[in-house]
Amino acid sequence: MRKRHQWMNMLQQMAMMLFGTFVLAFTYYHINFQNHLSEGGFVGLALLAKYTFNLPPALTMVLLDIPVLIIAMYVKGRKFIINTIVASISFSLFYEIFERFSPLTLDFHHVLLPAAILSGVFTGFGAGIVLRFGGATGGDDILSLLVSRATGMKLGTVFILMDAIVLVLSLFYLPLKETLYTILSVLIAGKMITMTARYGVQDTVLVPKTVHH
Repeated sequence: MRKRHQWMNMLQQMAMMLFGTFVLAFTYYHINFQNHLSEGGFVGLALLAKYTFNLPPALTMVLLDIPVLIIAMYVKGRKFIINTIVASISFSLFYEIFERFSPLTLDFHHVLLPAAILSGVFTGFGAGIVLRFGGATGGDDILSLLVSRATGMKLGTVFILMDAIVLVLSLFYLPLKETLYTILSVLIAGKMITMTARYGVQDTVLVPKTVHH
C-alpha cells in the first residue's frame, strides 16, 4: 500500500511539472517570442540566440543546462536534479513542438502592456508549479544557487544580476520599449512564482528564479 502511494505521488509530481513546463513553453513562444519580449536567465539567452544567430531555443536551452546540471549533481540532491532534468527537457520539447507546429499567433505588437502582463502571470504560474512539485525550470536556477554559495552573495542579488545582464544584452536586438515591458513581465512573474509555489505551504524554503525581483 505504501509503495502504491509513493508511485501515485511520483506520478502526480511528474504530471504537474509537465503541466508547468507546458504553460511556460506556450507562453514563451506565443507571447514572448511572437511579440519580441525577452526574458532573463537561460531562457533570455536562448531567445537572444534565436534573434541574433537563428539558433533553435530548445537546443540552446539544453546546451546551457547540461554543464550546470553536471556540476550540480555533486552539490544538490539526486531527486532534485532528476526533477530538474525532467522539467528542462520537457520545456525544450514543448517549445520545439510549438515552434514547429503551432498555428496560433498572438499579436500584441501595438499594445504590449497586455503581453507583458500575460507573460508575467503565466510564466510565473508555470515556474511556480514546477518549483512547488520539487523541480526547477532550468539550469539558471541551479547556477544562481552555486554562485551564491561560492561568493557569499545574497541569492536574490545573483538572480537580479543574471537577469539584468541578459536584459542589457537584449538591447542589441530589442528596442528600449520592448525591454521595459520585459522588465515589467519579469517583476510580475516574480510575484506570481511566490504566490503559486508558496500558496498553502508553511515553513517550506523555496528558491524560485524571480522571487527576489
